[in-house]
Order: sequence, then structure tokens, then C-alpha cells
Amino acid sequence: MAHEESREELREELREEEVLTGVEGRLGRITLNRPRALNALTHGMVRRLDAALAGWEQDPAVEAVVLTGAGERGLCAGGDIRAIHEDARARGGASGPFWRDEYRLNARIARYPKPYVAVMDGIVMGGGVGVSAHGSLRVVTERSRVAMPETGIGFVPDVGGTFLLSRAPGELGTHLALTGDAVGAADALLCGLADHFVPSAELPALLRDALEVPVAEAPPGELAAAREWIDRCYAADTVEEILERLRADGSRGAKEAAGTLERRSPTSLKVTLAALRRARELATLEEVLEQEYRVSCACLDSPDLVEGIRAQVVDKDRSPRWSPATLAEVTEADVERFFAPREHEGLGLAP
Repeated sequence: MAHEESREELREELREEEVLTGVEGRLGRITLNRPRALNALTHGMVRRLDAALAGWEQDPAVEAVVLTGAGERGLCAGGDIRAIHEDARARGGASGPFWRDEYRLNARIARYPKPYVAVMDGIVMGGGVGVSAHGSLRVVTERSRVAMPETGIGFVPDVGGTFLLSRAPGELGTHLALTGDAVGAADALLCGLADHFVPSAELPALLRDALEVPVAEAPPGELAAAREWIDRCYAADTVEEILERLRADGSRGAKEAAGTLERRSPTSLKVTLAALRRARELATLEEVLEQEYRVSCACLDSPDLVEGIRAQVVDKDRSPRWSPATLAEVTEADVERFFAPREHEGLGLAP
């Protein structure tokens, strides 16, 4: 029995090392510490991050919190989708509790009473957006690549992503949610996913005192010049019409976007569009997170989530076999199923 207890203590210690926390001067420092996995979030990491924030919330010695990622490649590439893949295949029931704690953490970050500074350097995707883009001060660099790429793995943007993207200017958020395209610093600023550009060379100064940010002008982006065709094409009411408008547009960007959508999960595309449109009508992040939780849990029953992760991450053949295989086969009833209330399940964030 004592041996089993010591093994559990060791496992807990290893989980804690995946998130490094400490107080330096006036700052509470959090470092996501899985650099080989691009700091992808595990359930243990989510719990550790949440516990650190809860502990510092009333600590007068901590004036601000700074979030960074270990390694040279990025802040966080998202959730541990291999674990989600295994859970979905086995119907093990671990993903729902993970998402519940993760989305509650996203809400805590958004409402945190002290400055929460997220250094969005390098790759910031999926769950990485959730632990950064809801912060009060979000910093991008010339190395930042920010994305919600869920439609490519048969999933739907979550972690408050549909809240953020539904409030981007015009239809920029619809474009990014459906295609899953990654954007650089200037476009992240334009879409409201970040607040300040700081050259990576200036990050050491930022990390010494995050209460004074050495901001600069970001290198030019791409989306501002594409607003005309993006706003016009993505204003359509259905994914089919969006795709038709993109194909008919004469610009290279529109045709590339059409090609991207043709490779995405048809079900994920339709559910994502519906989630974005509904998120626009919801007043708070908490309400949107409740909606996302229902959608995410429903994705566990969809064959596309397992197949998408298999094709993109496990086997890496990049040839997913979506089911249904075409947009025409995805009915309104199919889409509505993702938004149906789930008995005895919810986040408890919104009435």
C-alpha cells in the first residue's frame, strides 16, 4: 500500500513539473514546461495552472501574473490531442472532465483581478489560445503563429475561441475559424487576439517587469488587405454558399481558402459556422464556454474527431476519410445535435 502511495506521489510530482510556478519580485511566474510536446496541455497542467492562479488571487505580494512557454518553439500548441484520440476511441470518459476544468480555467483567466500577461511567442494554437488570449495583456512577437485549427482534425473551436473570433472585425473570425489558418502578430492584433507587439529580443526586459511593456510596431500582416473578399464571401448564411463565393472570387487568397475548406471535415465546418453565429448573440464568455462544452462533448460521438486526429497526428497520412464525406450530406439535424443540452452536464458558469 505504501509503495502504491509513493508511486502516486511521484506521478503527481512529475505532473507538477509540467507547469513551473514561482514568485519573482512582484510577479507570479507560470511556465508551461513540456517543450518536446510544444507545451501541449494535459489535465494535470490545467489543474496546476488553475491552482497557482487561485493561490495568487488574494496574495498581496503578487501584483501581476506572467505566462510563458518553455523551449524555443512556442507558448502552447493546444491540448494533448493524442490523449483525446485515445479516450474517444476507447470511450473512456476522460475528455469531458478535462474540458470542464480547462474551460473553467479560461473563464478564470478572463476575470482575473490582477494583470495577467501572456507571452504569445512562437506557436499558440487551440488550448494555447485559451490560456493566453483571454488575458488582460497579450503580447505577440515576430515569431508568433496564432491559430484555432480544429476543423482540420474533425473538431470545433473551443476554449472560448468562438467567443473571440465571433467578435473579430467583419468576417475575419469566420475565415480563421473555418480554415484554421495561423496568423502572425499584426493579424492577431487586428483580430483582437492580442494587445501589443514586442520584438522577441525585448522579451527579457518584459519578463523582468511585466508591468511596463516595451511595445513596438508589428511587421505588416495579410488580413487587412484581404478584408474585401473575406467579408463578402464569409457573410453567406451557409458553408456551401461561402465555398461557392470563394471559388467564384478572382483573388488567389479566396481560391486558397476554398481549397482549404474542401479538405476540412464537412461536419466540423457546419457546426463551427453555427457556433460562431450563435456566439455573436451570446452576451458573455461564460455563456459561450457553456455552448462550447456541449459541442465538444458531442464531438466525442462523431467519427470525424477520431479520424481527423489519426490522419493529422497519429498516422500523419494527411488523408482523413470524413463521415459524412460531403457538405450536402450534413443535415440541419446533424448540426443541431451538437448544441443539444446534455443532462446533468455543464460548467456551472452561466445561468
